[in-house]
Amino acid sequence: MVEASGVLGVAMVALGMVLTPGPNMIYLVSRSITQGRRAGVVSLGGVAVGFLVYLVATNLGLSVVFIAVPELYTAVKIAGAAYLAYLAWSALKPGGVSVFAPQEIPHDPPRRLFTMGLMTNLLNPKIAIMYLSLIPQFVDPTASNVLLQGIMLGSVQIVVALTVNLIIVLAAGTISVFLARRPSWLKFQRYLMGTALGALAVSLAIDTSTPAAPS
Repeated sequence: MVEASGVLGVAMVALGMVLTPGPNMIYLVSRSITQGRRAGVVSLGGVAVGFLVYLVATNLGLSVVFIAVPELYTAVKIAGAAYLAYLAWSALKPGGVSVFAPQEIPHDPPRRLFTMGLMTNLLNPKIAIMYLSLIPQFVDPTASNVLLQGIMLGSVQIVVALTVNLIIVLAAGTISVFLARRPSWLKFQRYLMGTALGALAVSLAIDTSTPAAPS
């Protein structure tokens, strides 16, 4: 079924991406700091549903796509490696701004918070590329149940992303003050995540595996 290396790989990719500032983190932190933890948790619920939409939509066709169009496997591998390299550079380049210094935003009711969290995730290019290009890299195309592999690996990503985001939501105010007083810690976090993402990009780029029909 799903190998431990695949689970670890997806967990590392998910951790690197969730800790790299993007639309989801910016929205959740902004809501948590300006409207309170409850608003952040409700918004995170919408983000969670967005992950599930991507998980179902991408995996319904994953069991046949690699076999029907083997060139696509190579294409998504190149795209995934390139995007990881881009994220690594974005994390390592100087001049980054902390996501924990968001601008003030108006208060909204729970339904709108949930909907905005959902739409922020569905329209997030990082999440789209992760499900379409990155997670499939860790699926064994020679195994008998590619669909189940995709669902399990996607579930790993969701657990990692929601756990980290929940921690960020609950501690957004404290983290904001901490990083404002210790900018060197933010630089260390960016360096660590950038290095990890860069290593994953190289690993995917030199991988020579090809899809094959299940036995």
